This record gives sequence, C-alpha cells and structure tokens, in this order.
Amino acid sequence: MIYIISDLHGYPVERLKMLLKKADFNDNDFLYILGDVIDRNGDGGVSILLWLLEQSNVQLILGNHEAMLLSCDFIFDEITEETIAAWTADKIELLTNYKLNGGDATLDALKKLPREKQLDILDYLRDCPLYEAVSTDTKDFVLVHAGFDNFSKKKKISDYSADDLIWAWPELSDEYYDDIHTVFGHTPTKCLDKKYDGKILKTRTWTCIDCGAAYGNEPILLRLDDYALFKN
Repeated sequence: MIYIISDLHGYPVERLKMLLKKADFNDNDFLYILGDVIDRNGDGGVSILLWLLEQSNVQLILGNHEAMLLSCDFIFDEITEETIAAWTADKIELLTNYKLNGGDATLDALKKLPREKQLDILDYLRDCPLYEAVSTDTKDFVLVHAGFDNFSKKKKISDYSADDLIWAWPELSDEYYDDIHTVFGHTPTKCLDKKYDGKILKTRTWTCIDCGAAYGNEPILLRLDDYALFKN
C-alpha cells in the first residue's frame, strides 16, 4: 500500500507514528511525505527528520521549507575567519527570509544536535527528490510538493524547474495531466475553498492534501490504493 501525507510543519513525531499505526502501516507499505516537515511549530520537525534517517520505506519529497533551510546551510559551517568573511548580504537575506518563514523552531532544535547529526540531516535533504511517479493497480500518480507552476500538458515533468514544483500556488480551477493524477500539498486547502478547511480537496486531475497542520489542524494520511483517509 502507498500512503501520502504532507506539510507536517513540526507535527510531533510520536503523533505521526500513532497515525501510521491507526492506518496499519507496516514494513510492506511505503509512505511519501510531500515536503515541509520542518519549521513553524514544536521542535521544527527535527524529530521527524531524525526518524526519517532510520526509515527504509519512507521518502521525503523536497518542500520549499526544506529548500529554504538548505539555502542557509552556510550557518552550519565551522566558524573561521574565512567562513565569517563569506557571510555576504545575500546570505544574510536568505537567513532572514527563512527565519521569517518559521525557521527559528528548526534552527533552535538543530543547534542542540551533534554536528555529525546536523550534517547527516543536511545530506539527507540534499538527496530528496522533487517529485515521484507511483502507480496503484488502477491509477498512475505524480507526487510533488506544490503542484506545477507554468503548467502545460505538453511539458514533461522533468522539464519543470525546482521553483515550479516547490513554490506553485494553484487555483481551484487549474487542471493538470489527464492520464496521471497529481497529489500535492503546500497550499492549505482552506485557501483554495474555505469549506475544505482541515480536509483533503480532490478535483478531476489533482488532490491537495495540505490540511493546515501548520495552523493547528490535524494532518490527514491518504492511502492511494483506495483513497482511504486517516486522522488522529
């Protein structure tokens, strides 16, 4: 079975494990997390990142918040005259922007880890894919953090830039591929239609599963094989 969840934003890892147990998730299943496990709440998702390092059947797809953290990876360099001198105005702007987007929670938790573990997490995030193509017995899917910016049915998925896939802000009227159903997060469903606050939103060509965990809602776990939903 294939399970999907997205935009956990510091959701407690123990509650994530409870949710997976509720869905009878086991070693024969696979979980895709569609980005943004970090920032905003709690320990900023660092406990989930540590858990991900140990999982063989869970894959994080890169979200814009992970990309923002990676753009600030210079803050994890050893402090020397050379590294201090390399703190340009552009780097300071990147760090300021990241912190304004909820990065403090994650940075504070990362600082408490041994340097080796910090680097392991950064390496893991650098290896995260921008999208995954998966199939059930009845349907083909593409999994991506934010949907598609500059979408065209004539374009291959591999033709999109990273920004197209992690910063897109779809409209409810948007349509994607006819033969492949797109599943994404990033945009809280309440921003697409207020009546979907805290709920998954499915259209003909795509499904948005960001249910607003960043703002206090419970995330929803989607099982692709039968579109069953699970919630704590």
